[in-house]
Amino acid sequence: MHRVTPAPGRPARPGEPARRPRLSWLRALPLLARPIIQTMPWVTLLTGCLAGVAYLAVLAHSVGVSHRPLRQGDVRLAFVPAIAALAFVPRTPIRQLAQTTPVPAWVAPAGYLLLAVPVLAVTCWAQLLIMDHAIPPHTLGSPPAVYPLIAQLTGWCAVTVTAAACAGRSRYADLGGVIAVPASFAVIALAWNVPATGRLLVEPPATAHAVTIAWYGVTSAALALTCAAMRDQWHRYSRGLPRPFSPQRDPS
Repeated sequence: MHRVTPAPGRPARPGEPARRPRLSWLRALPLLARPIIQTMPWVTLLTGCLAGVAYLAVLAHSVGVSHRPLRQGDVRLAFVPAIAALAFVPRTPIRQLAQTTPVPAWVAPAGYLLLAVPVLAVTCWAQLLIMDHAIPPHTLGSPPAVYPLIAQLTGWCAVTVTAAACAGRSRYADLGGVIAVPASFAVIALAWNVPATGRLLVEPPATAHAVTIAWYGVTSAALALTCAAMRDQWHRYSRGLPRPFSPQRDPS
């Protein structure tokens, strides 16, 4: 009996990453935990988060002397350094090494974002705690709801991650964070100041419940776009490789 041999697949072109077998990279994930933790931009992220907390603490002390309570706008302003630091998180520091590992290219940025989530959550909790302690006990009326503010900050983070992921998959990947910071701030400012979006994303005129739903909708759309950007191939400078030169034969 003749043994049937499988047909060989198409050989990879020069410069084209080899196809990885599906789901085989799951075995390599535990081995990547330590390199991802070591290459995580902890200094940038922690500096941005601590800068916002320190600014809000100093502001709470100053407004305590003037007997003016902190407002949610102060918390939004204090969260801006954390947003700026988040723009530098979803970036693979060594793209050539990431292409040679037997895992998809989006694993490293996704791991960085998973590590950044608890840091941002603790930062938001600390800032809300500072705002709560800065409110005088004799203040009349109930304080504004906090869940719309959390939804807004979550939407800001999602928009920033989307801008960083899209910039990281372009030919300007080395400047991904530098591009993502002004781009995300511009999107947030437009959504805040344009009347058409301000009626849905800003309280007032929108209600707290409507603001929460709108910002979580923005978060869902931004995360979907982020996943699509991370699954794309690395930035391409040319669509194809030049064909090798072949001299023309003499018809004679």
